[in-house]
Amino acid sequence: MPRRTATMLASTLMLFALLCAGVFIKVPYSEMSPGPTYNTLGEARGEAVLQISGRKTYPTSGHLNMTTVRVTGAEYDMNLLEAVYGWIAKDNIVVPHENLYPNGKTDEESTQENAEEFSQSQESAKVAALKQLGIPVTARVAVFSVVKGSPAEGRLHAGDVIKAVDGTPVKAPGDVAKLVTKHKAGEKVEFTVVPAKEAAAAEKAGKEPESEEKVLLTTAKAEGDGHAIVGIRAETDHTFPFPIDIKLTDVGGPSAGLMFALGIVDKLTPENLTGGKFVAGTGTIDDEGKVGPIGGIQMKTIGAREAGARYFLTPADNCASAARNIPDGLTLVKVDTIADAAKSLEKISKGDTAALPQCTVN
Repeated sequence: MPRRTATMLASTLMLFALLCAGVFIKVPYSEMSPGPTYNTLGEARGEAVLQISGRKTYPTSGHLNMTTVRVTGAEYDMNLLEAVYGWIAKDNIVVPHENLYPNGKTDEESTQENAEEFSQSQESAKVAALKQLGIPVTARVAVFSVVKGSPAEGRLHAGDVIKAVDGTPVKAPGDVAKLVTKHKAGEKVEFTVVPAKEAAAAEKAGKEPESEEKVLLTTAKAEGDGHAIVGIRAETDHTFPFPIDIKLTDVGGPSAGLMFALGIVDKLTPENLTGGKFVAGTGTIDDEGKVGPIGGIQMKTIGAREAGARYFLTPADNCASAARNIPDGLTLVKVDTIADAAKSLEKISKGDTAALPQCTVN
């Protein structure tokens, strides 16, 4: 066989072997890529994303798009070839699998966690938006979930409003744990609660619940340090002066909070918040309107620009990372609170973009 032919054959066989190895060798990595964006002022799957009743709303225009990231599933085994492609691809990021699914988290566990975070982000978005508008919101502490097999199972229920523990009024979720852990495991603790059904009925009628119940529980021993527990998770529950519904499915995580809040503000104010401009963004939000950082920022800026956004509201703590790779035609606007975001939107709507606080690498 001529040397040239032999060399070509050997090279072809080696390339084929490498490709086969790339397909069959599994690596502990996952991939992130830009996901779809949703206009909080518009519709998704045929219905309005934000639905407000019992209060005057105003026409809106433009976009306030929340952004998402696609990730490979917990059970997906990435091969070496896919990892190499992801590393060199412009619009994808390959990260250690453990970063997305720590401690062997399953798809089911991840979905449940994301759903809870998404629900909480909606609640905080409503609170932050109404506070931004000066509309009063009533807060109360309620049972969020009950651990199966715990002392509270069958005695306390999700939605029960916790008024007091051992006669001491409860003002914040952390108060519950502090009061319970004053006991030793095996001791009795008394909860004063308004049952979930009665609390919901009173809220719907716009009244305060008329009756309370005493629930006596025997504390159990927690794993680890053995402190006393009853097996509930308490959260702050809010009573809103009018119904606000967020209709968006197949989305999870806490990062849409800022954009939901701004969408609510826009619908409840006569001024057009965007001035018809295409704005996208991301960021968690707490009840006081503080904007927090999120993951996958570069994927979200790419997705926003591909959807048509010209401005991207970026959490302050994500600014440096996002500014390292800004998509052409997209301006990254630094925000720390919902008030910051509202001021920047006012500048965008008026065309005063030179005054925007933009993200920089430093």
